[in-house]
Amino acid sequence: MSQDLLADTAAAVRAAGARMLERYSPGDRQPGLTELLASLHQNDSAVADVLRPALAGIRPQARWLDDEHGSGPIPPGEWWLIDPVGGNVNAVHGMPDWNIGVSLVRDGRPVLAVLYFPVLGEVFTAAEGAGAYLNGERLQVSAKTSLDGALAGTGQARPGHGFLEEMGRSFAAMSQAALYVRISVPVTHQLAQVAAGRMDLHWQFGNVRAHAAGVLLVQEAGGVVTHFDGTPWDLAGEGYLAAAPGVHAAALKVLTA
Repeated sequence: MSQDLLADTAAAVRAAGARMLERYSPGDRQPGLTELLASLHQNDSAVADVLRPALAGIRPQARWLDDEHGSGPIPPGEWWLIDPVGGNVNAVHGMPDWNIGVSLVRDGRPVLAVLYFPVLGEVFTAAEGAGAYLNGERLQVSAKTSLDGALAGTGQARPGHGFLEEMGRSFAAMSQAALYVRISVPVTHQLAQVAAGRMDLHWQFGNVRAHAAGVLLVQEAGGVVTHFDGTPWDLAGEGYLAAAPGVHAAALKVLTA
């Protein structure tokens, strides 16, 4: 994967992040669902309006897909998978944990990823076979080998999904095994933390395509990402566990007991 392609994509994502920062305020609050949904849509549209022409210019042959809650296989070829504002619900309530996410998928596998956290000034990048980086510094997943000291997490793949009972059971089980467990969005935020070694594992029911950027970060930082049956992660699969190698097997056992 060309370094110029990665650099140009990161520049486009930074530009989209700058546009979103013009809209964001720590003082933002939403009085109700109607206003919240309108703000979510406006934020997504503002970011997409920057990214669509920029990415089309960078990789004209790649098609565009910005359904961040979409799942299942996609046709062969190259696709830009966009999560315009990961954690948008946080952004519209004035919280800082949101990001702009882009991945380039080729024939069903992510080959390039950029996640930008504008409020934190953090740019996570990865290219297939070339490692994962945070602001230019190489990333490595945690070296932990025991769940009793592990920081773990899960989150909602999409609004109104049908996995709430599984989430509840898995949270209870992991809370008995790990040091600390969180349930939060955006999912890509947790995946980036696993790639950086700040968290040790993340599991997810209801795999969605927009997670591809975070999954590639974890893989390129030396992490292990599999489905719950232990087979390697793929874009069209259902759920997955992304973890440091030293805790993956134990975490998988907890989640499938």
